Amino acid sequence: MQVADVILASRRAFLPYAVSPHTDTETRAWVRDVLLDSEEVFVAVADGIVVGMMSIQRSGADEPAVDWLNQMYVLPEHAGCGVGSTLLEVALKSMRHPLRLFTFQQNVGARHFYERNGFKAIAFSDGRDNEDRCPDVLYELTA
Repeated sequence: MQVADVILASRRAFLPYAVSPHTDTETRAWVRDVLLDSEEVFVAVADGIVVGMMSIQRSGADEPAVDWLNQMYVLPEHAGCGVGSTLLEVALKSMRHPLRLFTFQQNVGARHFYERNGFKAIAFSDGRDNEDRCPDVLYELTA
């Protein structure tokens, strides 16, 4: 499953401080059984290989009008080549605002990427509420 491969490779390369509480097998099962069924998943493909992925979750009519970009990962060897920008462009064209996402405070590359694209940090946490137990930052794009 190429989507899981992208997540696993990206986490290993870019998030060494955020050791996943899940095994590779558990992550693959989560992608197959949960992620693909519960969120809209988009992939970037180059030469027949998934090189990036993004998942989004739209708020329902009875929920607060906030859409979420929940996952975005790019294969390490394709980072900096426009894959993330292309995926984000898809999200920005199809999602309502405000659009929110979390990333780890230590993920400086991701933070710069989102800030360059207009996202603003609106809250910081010590990580006690995420399963990785890493301090995170909540970003929002309002327009």
